[in-house]
Amino acid sequence: MAKGMGDMMKQVAKMQRKMEEIQAELGQKTVEGSSGGGMVIVTANGNQDIISIKIEKEVVNPEDVEMLEDLILSAVNQAREKAAELQSESMGGLTGGLNIPGLPF
Repeated sequence: MAKGMGDMMKQVAKMQRKMEEIQAELGQKTVEGSSGGGMVIVTANGNQDIISIKIEKEVVNPEDVEMLEDLILSAVNQAREKAAELQSESMGGLTGGLNIPGLPF
């Protein structure tokens, strides 16, 4: 019984190391979300961290701040969705597509 537990712990440790490698790789990959026909572009990495926001000056209107807020929110959400998809695709091979509670995907 102890040997079986030892083997399982080795497998868990191996999976954890692989997950850390994948997360490091995801941190190097980027995706973009945009709105307003490309007037607002948000870049996120594969870990779903927002790394940049670009806003064309044409959409900056002090009289309509709500529109700019909506454009930014839309682009951020799109970028995070794409990053989540990338993360899911990358991690899916690790778990064989199983959704394991507590894992970040």
